[in-house]
Amino acid sequence: MKKPEKQTDELRAEYKREDFGVMVRGKYAKRCKEASNIVVLDPDVQQAFPNTQTVNDALRGLLGLARAVKLKTPRTRHS
Repeated sequence: MKKPEKQTDELRAEYKREDFGVMVRGKYAKRCKEASNIVVLDPDVQQAFPNTQTVNDALRGLLGLARAVKLKTPRTRHS
């Protein structure tokens, strides 16, 4: 097995560190978290819904059922 060449942590001569401005760790972490929609399924649920399509189909069916039941129930009056 060939050993990887040792990398140096130096910028090329044409680049200067001050050209890059202030670097902040995690600068976009909050924006990324707000923009993402990741849901972690429990193992038993994952077995029943192995991919995105099956999860979306099941949830759409549940939404349709919820809407149908809501339409058929009488409205309650608030005094």
